[in-house]
Amino acid sequence: MLNQILLMSPPAGGAGAGGAGMSMNLIFILLIFVVFYFFMIRPQMKKQKQAAKFKEEIKKGDKIITIGGLHGKIAEIGDKTFVIEVEGGVRLKIEKSAVSMESTMAIQKTNE
Repeated sequence: MLNQILLMSPPAGGAGAGGAGMSMNLIFILLIFVVFYFFMIRPQMKKQKQAAKFKEEIKKGDKIITIGGLHGKIAEIGDKTFVIEVEGGVRLKIEKSAVSMESTMAIQKTNE
């Protein structure tokens, strides 16, 4: 094992050649971070902003679907909660985070 580690180290006299390889490694690592940012982190941030905007734009009377599959109509709006009216006039208090953006948008498009 020690032999493998020693073989991986740059030669003692060739410090200039080892510096170029190290800078290439640094560039490669930075490139990986840039790729992760643009393909994973940035789209997730956009999706979170879109979901927050969607939940702020919901108004009284809108039909929604929760992530648990409950269908209802918004009866009251609180700071962090909605009161929805479901079948039979039953009212349920749910968290705003429980509203499914994708399902609700799909049902709103079919109703238009």
